[in-house]
Order: sequence, then structure tokens, then C-alpha cells
Amino acid sequence: MKPGHLNSTAHFMTQDDPCRPVHEILSLVGDKWSVLIVRHLGEGTMRFNELRRSVEGISQKMLTTTLRNLERDGFVTRTVYPTIPPRVDYSLTDLGSELLTPVSALAEWVTANRERIDAARARFDRERT
Repeated sequence: MKPGHLNSTAHFMTQDDPCRPVHEILSLVGDKWSVLIVRHLGEGTMRFNELRRSVEGISQKMLTTTLRNLERDGFVTRTVYPTIPPRVDYSLTDLGSELLTPVSALAEWVTANRERIDAARARFDRERT
């Protein structure tokens, strides 16, 4: 499958297409920011700025958007405490905690196979030049 294939075919999916729910959820949980946020929240409840410092390279806007999407889909819960300034904690729901298993397995697989992937890419690039 070509890179971006799923995204480029999204407009062809109909509401009753059995692949649609899988595509929608994988689009969310498969993006790098969601995976990193879920992994960090798997270590325990965190405040927004803690997450921002932990997830290297993420912007405030992207963190806000990703947390909102994860909350909407039931993976993350947001708790606001009425203090000055307001305190907001993020944690995984039961569903989010269940997501840790495949996310962690994928991360472990990537770590174990990173050299093989890099070698395949280098071989492919050499053959194309």
C-alpha cells in the first residue's frame, strides 16, 4: 500500500462501509502524537504542561487538539479543579488503558526492528538512485 493511501481514499468511504470505523480510529490512535500521549499517560495522571514537556516536539496547539480528540473518543479523561489558576489533570480511561497494550507492543516491535527497517530503506533508496 502506498503512503497516504488510507487518507487519499477516505472520501470514497460511505457511511455503511465496514472499513470506515477502523479507518477513523486508526487515524486517531495511529498518529504519532496520540501514541506518545497515551504512552506517557500510561505512567499516570499528568497536567497539561507536564505532558507538553514530556512529549518532545509537540506544540501547545497540537497537544490541545490531540487531547481533545482522545477525550472525545473515550481514551482520556480531563478533570478540572476550581483553583486559581485552574488545575487540569489528564488521565487514561479504562479504554485508554486497554489501548496501552497494542501501542506498547507496536513500540516494542519498532524498537526491535528499527535496524532492519533502516537497512531496507537504505537498500530501497540506493536502488532508486
